[in-house]
Amino acid sequence: MILPRRVFGANDRIAIAAIGVRNQGAGNVKRFLAAGVDIVGICDVDSKVAADGVAIVAEKSPAPKTYGDYRRLLEEKGIDAVVITTPDHWHAKMTIEACSAGKDVYCEKPLSLTIAEGRRMVNAAREHKRIVQTGSQQRSSREFWQACMLVRNGVIGEVKEVFVGIPDPNHPGSIGPVEPVPAELNYDMWLGPAPMKPYHSKRVHYNFRFWWDYSGGQMTNFGAHHLDIAQWGLGMDNSGPVAVEGTAEFHPQMFHEVTEKCRLVYTYANGIRITLGQGQSDIKEGTVFVGTKGTVTVNRGKLVTDPVDLATTPLDAPELTQLYRSTDHTRNFLDCMQSRELPICDVEIGHRSATVCHLGNFVARLGRPIKWDPITESCPGDAEAQAMTDRVYRAPWV
Repeated sequence: MILPRRVFGANDRIAIAAIGVRNQGAGNVKRFLAAGVDIVGICDVDSKVAADGVAIVAEKSPAPKTYGDYRRLLEEKGIDAVVITTPDHWHAKMTIEACSAGKDVYCEKPLSLTIAEGRRMVNAAREHKRIVQTGSQQRSSREFWQACMLVRNGVIGEVKEVFVGIPDPNHPGSIGPVEPVPAELNYDMWLGPAPMKPYHSKRVHYNFRFWWDYSGGQMTNFGAHHLDIAQWGLGMDNSGPVAVEGTAEFHPQMFHEVTEKCRLVYTYANGIRITLGQGQSDIKEGTVFVGTKGTVTVNRGKLVTDPVDLATTPLDAPELTQLYRSTDHTRNFLDCMQSRELPICDVEIGHRSATVCHLGNFVARLGRPIKWDPITESCPGDAEAQAMTDRVYRAPWV
């Protein structure tokens, strides 16, 4: 798909604004600066974090304008795209409104907090003809592309099963008593559409990912990476499983809400099964494709095949299925902003990969199997599971 070409500013320099500039957000600012774009806006609900983001930019170019409310940033006509690196519960609303404002979007993974939000994000991108790249950077690393090329071209034979490993939770422990909100943090804005809860430092910033109101634990954190590669290798970028089952364990004192351990099995319509393990001794972190002629194991910076010589298979033959190739996730997004071709991890792909993660959490939380229809994106005959596909926003957010 190619979207209508857009016009950029003087000398074709792209103007970017960053929403959320702590941790990965700071890294994204540095990556976009290195790519040669103009960072013209920094937005964060924590004034100290925002100041740090401005300082990063000011080291190499003019200091950007600072915002405490992303809505004011989206009103600016001179911004071509936004980079969203906020907690997951903000991804959908910000992305949809950015698309409506005529801006392209680079949104971190997992794309959404709920399945219904993800579909609305796809719809907004298509309606407003925006480029939306999901920050699943593994798709732009050679080892993951190579692994999926080997699988999709039958080098390991017919795929029989896939194993995906995710890490244990790294939450810092009991949240303790209620704390005063730091003066630099607009906590009400940090919560946004999420329910009002007392402030605890171990619920915000990096720790958001361990609470259902804001995220889905390592299932959506690293699952959004490794399950994404599994979907790519299986040719399921526009689909998903039809059934999910398994077991999960949670922290006995509920220091956090998300899974401590789990073993989940996703079954696809063609009979292939993905087994996801967290805290399982037989499933290591990364993605393993098992075929009738061999296996390929891939993780960051590592690709191993059995037999070993499968890894040396030439992948440039014209008769082979050629997968989308990117060597730089940031540059791919910027190039697509200009060409209007869909990026390597387009919003639809990010939505489908996040959906697999969400379905796993459904089973973990419900303690029972579920069915899934990837065409209608619904849990047929299961009102309880279906209710989990969306959420109610806290007023006045809609």
